[in-house]
Amino acid sequence: MGKAVVVAVNGERYEAAGVDPSATLLEFLRTRTPVRGPKLGCGEGGCGACVVLISRYNPATDEVTEFSASSCLTLLRSVDRCSVTTSEGIGNTSYGYHPVQQRLAGFHGSQCGFCTPGMCMSIFSALVKVDKEASRPDPPPGFSKLTTSEAEKAVSGNLCRCTGYRPIVDACKSFAADVDLEDLGLNCFWKKGDEPADVSKLPGYNNGAICTFPEFLKSEIKSLMENTCSPPVAVSNGGWYHPKSIEELQRVFNSNWFDENSVKIVASNTGSGVYKDRDLYEKYIDIKGIPELSVINRNSKGVELGSVVSISKAIEVLSDGNLVFRKIANHLNKVASPFVRNTATIGGNIIMAQRLPFESDIATILLAAGTTVTIQVATKRLCLTLEEFLQQPPCDSMTLLLSIFIPDWGSDGITFETFRAAPRPFGNAVSYVNSGFLARTSVDAASGEHLIKDICLAFGAYGVDHAIRARRVEDFLKGKLVSSSVILEAVQMLKETVTPSKDVTHPEYRISLAVSFLFTFLSSFTSSFNEPVKVNVTNGSYTNGTTNGSTEYSPEEHRNTDSYDLPIHSRQEMVFSNEYKPVGKPIRKTGAELQASGEALYVDDIPAPKDCLYGAFIYSTHPRAYVKGINFKPSLASQKVITVITAKDIPSGGENIGSSFPRMGDEALFADQLAEFAGQNIGVVIAETQSYAYIAAKQAVVEYSTENLQPPILTIEDAIQHSSYFSTHPFLTPKPVGDYNQGMSGADHKILSAEVNLESQYYFYMETQVALAIPDEDNCITIYSSTQFLEITQNVVARCLGIPFHNVRVITRRVGGGFGGKAMKAMHVACACAVAAFKLQRPVKMYLDRKTDMIIAGGFKKYNWGALAFDIKVCKTNVTSKSTMRAPGDVQGSFIAEAIIEHVASTLSVDTNTIRRRNLHDFDSLAVFYGESAGDASTYSLVSMFDKLASSPDYQSRATIVEYFNSNNKWKKRGISCVPITYEVNLRPSPGKVSIMNDGSIAVEVGGIEIGQGLWTKVKQMTAFGLGKLCPDGGECLLDKVRVIQADSLSMIQGGFTGGSTTSENSCEAVRQSCIELVERLNPIKESLEAKTGTVEWSALVAQASMASVNLSAHAYWTPDPTFKSYLNYGVGISEVEIDVLTGATTILRSDIMYDCGQSLNPAVDLGQVEGAFIQGVGFFTNEEYMTNSDGMVIHDSTWTYKIPTVDTIPKQFNVELINSARDKKRVLSSKASGEPPLLLASSVHCAMREAIRAARKEFSVCTGPTNSTVTFRMDVPATMPVVKELCGLDIIERYLESLNAGPTTTKA
Repeated sequence: MGKAVVVAVNGERYEAAGVDPSATLLEFLRTRTPVRGPKLGCGEGGCGACVVLISRYNPATDEVTEFSASSCLTLLRSVDRCSVTTSEGIGNTSYGYHPVQQRLAGFHGSQCGFCTPGMCMSIFSALVKVDKEASRPDPPPGFSKLTTSEAEKAVSGNLCRCTGYRPIVDACKSFAADVDLEDLGLNCFWKKGDEPADVSKLPGYNNGAICTFPEFLKSEIKSLMENTCSPPVAVSNGGWYHPKSIEELQRVFNSNWFDENSVKIVASNTGSGVYKDRDLYEKYIDIKGIPELSVINRNSKGVELGSVVSISKAIEVLSDGNLVFRKIANHLNKVASPFVRNTATIGGNIIMAQRLPFESDIATILLAAGTTVTIQVATKRLCLTLEEFLQQPPCDSMTLLLSIFIPDWGSDGITFETFRAAPRPFGNAVSYVNSGFLARTSVDAASGEHLIKDICLAFGAYGVDHAIRARRVEDFLKGKLVSSSVILEAVQMLKETVTPSKDVTHPEYRISLAVSFLFTFLSSFTSSFNEPVKVNVTNGSYTNGTTNGSTEYSPEEHRNTDSYDLPIHSRQEMVFSNEYKPVGKPIRKTGAELQASGEALYVDDIPAPKDCLYGAFIYSTHPRAYVKGINFKPSLASQKVITVITAKDIPSGGENIGSSFPRMGDEALFADQLAEFAGQNIGVVIAETQSYAYIAAKQAVVEYSTENLQPPILTIEDAIQHSSYFSTHPFLTPKPVGDYNQGMSGADHKILSAEVNLESQYYFYMETQVALAIPDEDNCITIYSSTQFLEITQNVVARCLGIPFHNVRVITRRVGGGFGGKAMKAMHVACACAVAAFKLQRPVKMYLDRKTDMIIAGGFKKYNWGALAFDIKVCKTNVTSKSTMRAPGDVQGSFIAEAIIEHVASTLSVDTNTIRRRNLHDFDSLAVFYGESAGDASTYSLVSMFDKLASSPDYQSRATIVEYFNSNNKWKKRGISCVPITYEVNLRPSPGKVSIMNDGSIAVEVGGIEIGQGLWTKVKQMTAFGLGKLCPDGGECLLDKVRVIQADSLSMIQGGFTGGSTTSENSCEAVRQSCIELVERLNPIKESLEAKTGTVEWSALVAQASMASVNLSAHAYWTPDPTFKSYLNYGVGISEVEIDVLTGATTILRSDIMYDCGQSLNPAVDLGQVEGAFIQGVGFFTNEEYMTNSDGMVIHDSTWTYKIPTVDTIPKQFNVELINSARDKKRVLSSKASGEPPLLLASSVHCAMREAIRAARKEFSVCTGPTNSTVTFRMDVPATMPVVKELCGLDIIERYLESLNAGPTTTKA
């Protein structure tokens, strides 16, 4: 297979011989080294879980260049003789943690921890980069050269589903030299409010403390250079060819070695994150080593960039140039993410745009800048305009893009602007539309208006094969004085030019965006508008205002600040209690530093057992069809198939069962003859590696038949029409309260019907579904599963295999994010692995790729409500079965209540908060609705919280500011809303076991699973508290002695499930009961020792007890009080937003959350749960489109199409107050749940958006919708950019321009 690849990993030398040329760096790190920090989160470069630092050495200059990269896209052979640093390499248990890891843990920035190593490497890479810049001043001790603005963007490409990003941002900013440490949030380094913030209290940071390139590798490279006397010959090196010149590359093209179908030409391979390989390639040609393709030439005529120059390098070059170059660089910063831009090439992007329907921003803006390209076809070189190149038929793989040339336009009379509208301001999201405009103008002496001499208008990403120039519009504008009438005619002409293809989503919105961009650009040339539109943003957000978190507001400041560029600020308020110490202390999450270093083990991190095989699902692409057979395409990947596991392979006596839940029924593991829905498992491909299994599954060709089958039922409406329902269990049927008919008959105003549509949401846990099954003796099997339902998984696997429950051992240490998604569907993966392992008698692992996970996961139920009544029916359809997700049903029900309130308020023209306040429960009505869950009157805190926020001078002032802003801004509108929530949670029986070792250390087992919610941390604190009566300091000395161990279905039975927000407190109470028993046993010995020696140390007590043969292990199975099985949680949220009427973009300016946490078991953990839940809710209400095709198959199935919140979409001011309500001894130490209820408060963002949209509709007299009203309208969930823009009016620009041309009108300043 050719010579070995040599790589230094964390300073250690690794030599990989016989490696497959398609192997990625991530695959190598995880299978051939001890490294586990980089994780496979998406395989697309879209999540950041796999980020590493790559270092290259140049022996000629003796310089090392470092850059972050996605190891999931980087091919191993492309980093030969490079050094790779992972999270373990910057800090670990053995050698100490790095300040990045310590600060991230200390600022409570890690929950499930799966994303944390990647976060650390993105931050570390940013520090390495800026600290090498000699032009920057030296920072004060303990800081870096990073600025706070750069710090916020350091993790802009990294996804986190747990934390809500705020604590991660604070950890990043703690390294910035210009940070005000007092502005940083809750942390473990100083007590906010009581102690001054000082850098000396932070883990010390010293630039250059980590060696990123070892000396031994430098020596090897120098030696190779000295011993290389001739260039490599044109032959394959183990399937990998690395030509050193274009001539050499041409010889390869002309040789028998080259076969277009089996050879892949790469420079960085990042394109595979967009367009996945459908088959394996035997051979690769890496063109990055051809010097001519890396040229950077700059002269008076312009800038030439070789095709393999990275996007990051292009940004660096263009940033040091004139206005046009700087604007291009600024736009390039919005493309992808830092760790993709560092390796992705400028030429690769353009080639994809030419060959494929790739929504390239780069091609569009370079087209606008008059770029030319040089290509080589065979031996012929051609220089073409970029427009000519894009219009050519897709070029073949032997057409080589050599370079691009961007002309220098100077600055005399030149205006250049670029635009993009995308779900994320900082990038890492494909544009709905992008554009670039360049104009040469002069000022007409007579009129003072701008005369357009020449103009270029480029548009892309709107649903066409490639970017285009609007030539007809350009010709019309040339020679014209810019006026409202000219702009109107131009935009009307543009609407005939920008015509999206039929299959593109939101076509009318995209046309409207193109119009908005052109209007924005042209309006800057005319003085006929009293309110010109600002032209200084490339992300579709032209914000000119903000709130700053203060109670003193300046309207002028609001109108002159770009809100998308605001720094992130926060405030946390909470009360700490010492009553049950160490319970109640905000200690850092257990294992946070271990997670940051990458040493925390998840299922896929478990070393593969001997002879391990790997699986990947084959799923149905039809919603209802007979499965006649499975075949495979003739391909290289198909040769990797070992076998296919189907329903026929389920053991005799076993059941075809994939999941089950008490009183909810079973679901099949595999489609057996009939596939009921698109996305249903048909079988499992088994291969020697996980990557082989992934690509082999793509080769499957399933034969279907729909003969004699009724058409599938794919919608709720279809189900109702065909009376297709499940039988509804009585416990699911709500009990009516009051007399509906009597209430309606006596009402002064009636709203007889309205509709609310809430789409589904994908869990987007960072760790996809994964399981490892290991067959054991005597028909036993051990399964490592990432599951929230350990006990039920054991039961279902046993039923599937037809063996006793005690033959199945399921182990879960930690889960990389759950949110309900690791419940039902996790069982399918565990069962599939078990069936395969049982049949083959070899270990089998399945780690789902992100696409498959998104397709089979199903999300939670879509809700489409007509008239609200209690005639509940559960529809049976032929779409992917749904599961519960964080706050299932409650988030929808709460939002529907808010929609009703909003509807009533707008119909009656009454302030929404007035209606909300009148409809808040008093305690008597609360007790009627919720019964015993209402608890004592003293614990009902909702009314006081709502009044404190909604009636405060601060809120009233902000509402006035919003009104003032809206009256003075035409193209920006703001809204503010205050939403209360009530959330019922249920307590459940739970086991706990506490065992004291002979050395005094303590092992604890609980039924709950650590999924990032801080269960282990609270259990650890509760253990120390429970045993604290035996310690002089009350138990604080025991914190470091407690270890919570992994859940094991045979060790801890009746573990139940993890979910519903109360698992932590249930587990804590079971542990407390176990501790009570141990205290009773140990107390006599303690008293005896005290009588002899006085104070008794813990170690002495344990030693004496052990000698006395006292049982040092106690087990408890806690069951809730029959009279107190549930209780209520309360919270209030205020959100203030700003919408861009031209694009539909929304900026959350500020969110204030007040949440009743009871007597918090750990305020830091609960704060993280509140913030994380709220941001997850923001995604649900605003941005996460889980779209399906006409067959019900999920089509938003990747990080490219499904957009969860990122650091740039969270509130600019994010304030959280945890209040300690009245004590209630019936609750666990008077604590309350925090995992799910705060998610409901995110509806305040949606409601605030409605207020902003209402202001826009009033401004432009928009009366769309069934009610034909400006103020009353249906606003679906999620309220994405297209939804917002459509509600504001897709044609408002045209109407506005027409009104100007109709005659004199009064417009707002």
